[in-house]
Parts: sequence; structure tokens; C-alpha cells
Amino acid sequence: MSARRALVTGASGFIGAALTRRLLADGWEVHVLLRESSSDAGLPASPQLHLHRHDGGTLQLIEIMRAAAPEAVFHLASLFLAAHKPEDIERLINANLLFSTQLVEAMSVCGVRKLVNTGTSWEHYEDAAYNPVCLYAATKQAFNALLRYYVEVSGLRVVTLKLFDTYGAGDTRPKVLNLLKRVANEGTSLGMSPGEQLVDLVYIDDVLDAFMLAYQQMDAQANPMEDYGVSSGKPLPLKDIAALYAQVSGKPLNIEWGGRPYREREVMVPWQSYRTVPGWQPKVDLAQGLALFHTA
Repeated sequence: MSARRALVTGASGFIGAALTRRLLADGWEVHVLLRESSSDAGLPASPQLHLHRHDGGTLQLIEIMRAAAPEAVFHLASLFLAAHKPEDIERLINANLLFSTQLVEAMSVCGVRKLVNTGTSWEHYEDAAYNPVCLYAATKQAFNALLRYYVEVSGLRVVTLKLFDTYGAGDTRPKVLNLLKRVANEGTSLGMSPGEQLVDLVYIDDVLDAFMLAYQQMDAQANPMEDYGVSSGKPLPLKDIAALYAQVSGKPLNIEWGGRPYREREVMVPWQSYRTVPGWQPKVDLAQGLALFHTA
């Protein structure tokens, strides 16, 4: 029996690389789509892993899709900016709308019908049905609107996983946990917001479980487009997370709470009106996950 084939975008990033390793471990043949400038350093050497470099053109992407012939596409590539500057507009639109639409056009042309897409809880500021925290979140929703066309005309089936905050061993992204790690390891001080905002952290292994479970249920899903939130269900104030990090690491954290203001449109309470992937629940609790993160 031949291996199932997947095409993964965003495999140079933390979650995409982890998903690629998970698919390979589960016996998949994995085709990875990378920009010409993207690093493949985080990807394992495997005869079941095939790298494709995208030159930015739609026709070349169709040829890659035809050669890969995946049964499913896992789309994790995106440009994340918590706040944008005017000079970021082209990059945001190119990464999150142009490339994403090229990808789905290639799927349509080549008869690939299953897309596991990645969204963000930040599409739902103040728990709204749609209220983007930032322009990045707006591009995620805009792509979802474009997807509706392909669902209607190409028979595409889509499941979108809207991620909350993710973390894990080996995560080097410049996010709050790496700031805490640096403060713990170097003994430096850090000025932070007052720290009352609730943060919803989901460990990478649990995130990967959600991706795999969502894919497995695509044939049975009631609607051709579904979306789910991937949440721990236990958001905590940032102050409490820092206190737990200090406890887990055994190192005091010299944090000046209120040393800087909250961001504009700071998410004080994460999205709550989400549905969870049927049958999924997180297994790694925060203390265990922080210990794995800190010692990696």
C-alpha cells in the first residue's frame, strides 16, 4: 500500500516543521513547498520528504501541485505581524492572500480537494463573530472569503483551525515565552504590560493532534467549510503564567509589570465562542509544557 501524500506550506516555521515531522512519523510522503529564500534547516532528512521551491508564480505552483499529487494540503504559511507599518502592506497581502489564492487555484486545477487551513483566534476581538485584532487577522478572514468561491465551484473541502497561542520545545519565535526564558536564564530585567490579559497557551503536540484529527474527519464533516478553535480552554493572566514559569524553571523573573502600556487592541480575554475539533482535547498541561519548553 502506497503512503498517503501531503503537501505542507510553512514548513520552515515552528508549527509547519513540527507537522512535517509528525506526518513523516505517521508514514506519510510529505511534499514541502518553500519560498526560494526560506530555510529548510529545521526539516529532517528522509526519503519520504520532497522539497519544492516556489518562484512566486501561479503556473509554477500548478506544476508543483501536479508533481506532488497530494491527497491533502496543510496550509500553514503566513506572515504574522501583531501590528503593521505602511511598508508591510505588500508583504502581508502577498503572503497571506496572493500566495494562498495561488495555492488553492493550483489545487483546483489539479483536482486536489482537501485543504487543512490555518486561521487565528485574533479574527474574533472581544468575542465577535468577526472583528480582526490587526491587519494580519483581517487577511486570514479575507482568504476565508476567497475560499468560499473554490468550495462552490471546485468541490473543495476545507477545515480551518484557528490557533490561539502556541508553544513547545525548540520554539525560538520572538514571543512572550522566549522573553521569559531569556529573563530566567540571563537574570536580566524586563518591562512588560500590567499583565492582566488572559493568554491561552496550547502545547505543540496538542496542536498537531488537532491538525491530524481535523484531517481524519474531513470526509465526514457536515459542511464543506468548517472552522474550529484550538484552545487550551484554560486561559491565564500573563502574570500567572510568568509566576508558573519562575516556579518551573526554578529561577526568579525580574519583571517590571506596568513598565510598558498594553498594545493597541490588546486581547484582554481571548475568543470564547469557538467550536473544538470533535474528539480533540489538549493533553499537555501548562506546567508540563513550560518545563519541556524551558529545558529544550
